[in-house]
Amino acid sequence: MLNGANLLDDFVHEPRTAYFSMEIALRSDIPTYAGGLGVLAGDVMRTAADLELPLVGVTLVSRAGYFQQEIDAQGRQVEREDRWDPAAHCVPLKAAVAVSLEGRDVWVFAWLFVVASATGGKAPVILLDTDLPVNHPQDRGITHFLYGGDQAYRLKQEAVLGIAGTRMLRALEFDINQYHMNEGHAALLALELLRENRYSRNDLRPGESPYDLHRVRRLCNFTTHTPVEAGQDKFPYELVRHILGEIVELPTLKATAGDQALNMTLLALNLSDYVNGVAKRHVEVSRQLFPGFQLHSITNGVHPFTWTSPSFAKLFDRYLPGWAYEPELLIRADTIADAEIESAHLDAKDRLIDVVKRSANVTLQRDLPILGYARRMTAYKRPDLLFADLARLRSIAQRYPFQIVLAGKAHPRDAAGKEMIKLLHDHARALKGVIPVAFVPNYDIQSAATIIAGVDVWLNTPLPPLEASGTSGMKAAFNGVPQLSVLDGWWAEACIEGVTGWAIGAPSQSPETHARALYDKLEQAVLRCFHEDRPGWVGLMKSAIAKNAVSFNSHRMMRRYVVEAYLR
Repeated sequence: MLNGANLLDDFVHEPRTAYFSMEIALRSDIPTYAGGLGVLAGDVMRTAADLELPLVGVTLVSRAGYFQQEIDAQGRQVEREDRWDPAAHCVPLKAAVAVSLEGRDVWVFAWLFVVASATGGKAPVILLDTDLPVNHPQDRGITHFLYGGDQAYRLKQEAVLGIAGTRMLRALEFDINQYHMNEGHAALLALELLRENRYSRNDLRPGESPYDLHRVRRLCNFTTHTPVEAGQDKFPYELVRHILGEIVELPTLKATAGDQALNMTLLALNLSDYVNGVAKRHVEVSRQLFPGFQLHSITNGVHPFTWTSPSFAKLFDRYLPGWAYEPELLIRADTIADAEIESAHLDAKDRLIDVVKRSANVTLQRDLPILGYARRMTAYKRPDLLFADLARLRSIAQRYPFQIVLAGKAHPRDAAGKEMIKLLHDHARALKGVIPVAFVPNYDIQSAATIIAGVDVWLNTPLPPLEASGTSGMKAAFNGVPQLSVLDGWWAEACIEGVTGWAIGAPSQSPETHARALYDKLEQAVLRCFHEDRPGWVGLMKSAIAKNAVSFNSHRMMRRYVVEAYLR
């Protein structure tokens, strides 16, 4: 077995920014991610390796993963455990730290995963693990299930991430000069920093905080992904006292995290000197949600090499060498011959057709357009909007035939999301013989890459303003796939109507109006262009690359974080 201490020598010799995230998608077959937040975090670490940025990731090991999704005969989601063995991919580290939970010392062990870039760069990720024989049986499972359990389990997980994670970095002798909280789940790290930066009682004036709040704020950065208050983690103070004890004095805790309950988002906002949202529209919404806080905008991006299909990567290597390291070179993609763009796409489409046949037993046609919709299945993303009027869909398909590929998991406790999956299968059966509809089960990084690259149009229909950013359409752009979407999240910045894709209605319109606008745009613009104007369609594909992929990538995103947040 490799020696973890020796591997760490490559990373502890210089100051680093610690990037804390409840989930980080390291590989498709390592189930330490549930959706977009984790995939983004994985892209952050892959980009840090590409650019040789001094970052260290911190997350939970999630030994039991999120879940494997199966679909039964009625179209209902069935969840299966998705365990993995950290020893198969990671190196154990010779360090352990303790955090007090419910009055017991819970010991936390660490694994090292090294993200390696094709450019030769590397970035370390520390995975925290409580499954140790010394721990109480119920404490051994704290780091088992990603987003599992009740509110107490969630608070314990977030304490391990934020508090034990900070202590682990010290135990491993990392020199940390900045802490970056990816969403509020990591905010308890700020309480650990407060505990470390406490004044002597003799130095305090009456009423003065016993903590160096200014120093802690200077150390912390916070990225919020939550555009609605209901999405914020909140814990009753009675539960906080029961589980955490008094990690900091209650008056300071209430002043920074909220008077009624510990609000993790509010805690991160109050104890971070730099706060950003993940799209310009998201920041506009967040400023209304969090008045009085200064919020910056750094729109998300996706990792170029990870999300570009092999056929397009080969094409870009030939005409735009260095594109994966300098994605701004993709601005020249419109100089590539139409036939080569089409050939690269058809290769990706063939891969998707094969996957759909094997996983969903649906046969798709290569010469007909495929609409793709794949993301977390939850009500606000409105996966059913496309099927609001089946008669209209049939009518459109009679004039311009098309096909549909769907995928996505619903959280096991999201009853409405699970019902959506069943409804989608009901709609697929109702459209059988007119519009082929395939649902690809167990959506993960690997299937996402295949679906996104292989479809002809990427569909996104969230209820505005609830889409913070949305990165799947960015991934589509790297593969020359235009987007048809509601103007929310990143698409409000990226949409050039009829050039990079199409907008569905206006954000303020009703769901009924959005459905009609979707059908009108689909019939009169999208499908008409595909069937009747091939040069125009290939021009759209080129523009998606040269005008969207060129900007909405993780290299641009991370360079902005470094300059605007880490080096401030």
